[in-house]
Amino acid sequence: MSDKEVILTQDGLKKLEEELENLKSVKRREVAERIKVAIGYGDISENSEYEDAKNEQAFIEGRIITLEKMLRNARIINNDDIAVDTVSVGSIVTVEDLELGDTMEYTIVGTAESDPLQNKISNESPLGRAILGKKKGTTVEVSVPAGAIQYRIVDIKK
Repeated sequence: MSDKEVILTQDGLKKLEEELENLKSVKRREVAERIKVAIGYGDISENSEYEDAKNEQAFIEGRIITLEKMLRNARIINNDDIAVDTVSVGSIVTVEDLELGDTMEYTIVGTAESDPLQNKISNESPLGRAILGKKKGTTVEVSVPAGAIQYRIVDIKK
């Protein structure tokens, strides 16, 4: 991961800090204990418990490095920075699919905290990119593999 700026909301910052703290204080200790127990079984050259614990340890350490780098390069979006006249990172946007008539509400977030299942879409996603900087009532076209979908921005809020 390069030293690219990571855009985070206050909630996103809090979640990453909590994950980092959990990895450092809880998960590290748990995996160290698993390694200790596995070593107690004897020959580690053919010990699957030891191998599994070492793999988990490597994953945890890699994730810690990634989180620390993300937090070091974070730009935090405060509620005061979120405009309600145009779509920006942190905005909660209601859009209408003009073909189907469906309306959906999304929170625009940085890529680090995007979670489509929670209706949090990245500012770099096709829809996020299309509506960023646009005003309420604007119609945008989003290219998708099946063609293009037109959305109208119905509402923007914090």
